[in-house]
Order: sequence, then structure tokens, then C-alpha cells
Amino acid sequence: MTMINGNDETWRELADIPADPPKMRDNCSQCRRPVKVCWCPGLPKFRLAPESRIIILQHPAEIKRCLRTAPMLTLALQQDKCLTFRGKKFPSSKHDGLTDILNDKNTILLYPSANAIDINELPKVGTNGQESYNLVLLDGTWPQAKAIYHSSLSLGFLKSCKLVGVPTSKYVIRTQPTEGCLSTLESAAFSLSILEDKPHLTDAILGPLDYLCRFQLEHGAVEHQSKEFLVRQETHPKLIGKRLAKQLRLNVK
Repeated sequence: MTMINGNDETWRELADIPADPPKMRDNCSQCRRPVKVCWCPGLPKFRLAPESRIIILQHPAEIKRCLRTAPMLTLALQQDKCLTFRGKKFPSSKHDGLTDILNDKNTILLYPSANAIDINELPKVGTNGQESYNLVLLDGTWPQAKAIYHSSLSLGFLKSCKLVGVPTSKYVIRTQPTEGCLSTLESAAFSLSILEDKPHLTDAILGPLDYLCRFQLEHGAVEHQSKEFLVRQETHPKLIGKRLAKQLRLNVK
């Protein structure tokens, strides 16, 4: 029988002990984010029930992004007031009910197409018989949203509108491409407030975003300027691509 010294015996015993699984952080049951950085305290006390519906057409890559605002919108509104369809082309056979929504006469698209009109020019809900709207939002980066629009022929037949003269984005912990860009949550908040002539909806919907940004800034995050601003000030940390350069060309002078 071969004898082993005490150190060898100790290491052998340690080697036989199974490794403990890593301790997972507790996640919020609503937003699924770690409890420490949960933004649910900023949600309305009761889910909002606007007359109109938000229809989110979401690029698949958006689900992987850490900082997203679409979930905030989903939890701020009643379940039947915010519907999400995921894909790169709409509608498809997997998008149950979307075709009927896109064919509805009261469906409008928030997208700055060539023929888009100022959303303020649309009839307010409840005036002159105007029924509630289905407001379609494209959720993704600007190139992704543009790709969705051009690959989805049905979207080209919708009445399109755009937000004009709205405040700068409050999403200050994330760099926006241009100073006029808004998050999905902000786009929905401003649009619903205008379409239904209910200004209070803006603050109520933006509550979780305000809470998130305030928390992050209090714990070391810094406010981000848009790429447009940084390029104009010649302080952008890296070269920009041709696509963004073309987009900003008229503004960078």
C-alpha cells in the first residue's frame, strides 16, 4: 500500500468535492431585471388604459439588448393596449391578428417617411367621430427600423406620421444617433398624449425611464450626448461609419 503525505490527501479530498453552482442574482418577477437595478418603482400604480393601442413591430435583435424601453411600455399599459410582434418582415403567418390590425382604417405608423405628416395634424380621438388609433411603432436601431419598413410592403400603405418639436430624449444614459431620436417608450408616450389630447399620459408612461436614469446617474453613470452632438463638437471618440456620416452630414457644419 502506497502512503501519501497529508498535503496530497488534502488535495485529493478537495478534488472530490463538487463545485457549488454560481449564486444567481435575484430578478424582479415583473421586469426580469436584477432587483438592485429594477425600474418597476417608476411604473404607474395602476396600468394605464388609453383608448388607442400601441402595436410594436420589434426586430429580433432588440430582445438581446440590455437597456430596452419596450418592456417598460408593456408593463405601463394594460395588456390589450400594447401588442408586440417580433420579426424582420411584417406581417407573416406567425403574426396572428396583425394583418387585420394593419388593414384597419384607424391604424397609423409612426415613421418619418417621405409623406409622413406632423402627428399634431391628425384628428384627436373623440373629436368629429374619430375612433381610437392603432399606433404602429418600429422597435430597433435606426438601421433595423429602416430595414423593417422597406421589407414590409404593408407598412408603405399605412398613413405615416412623425413627432415634431418634442423635447430631447430623457434616455440620457444611452447614446442616441441624433439629437432628435427618441426611445420606443418616449415615442409612444408623446404620441398617445397628442392623439388623445391627454398630456398627463406622458409623465405617467415615462416614469420607469426617469427612475432608471436617475438611479444609474446616482450610482456612477454619466449623461450621454448624441453622436450628432459629439461629432459637431469634434469630441466623438471613434470614427463613424459612412451611413451615420451621411445621416448627419447636413447637421455637422
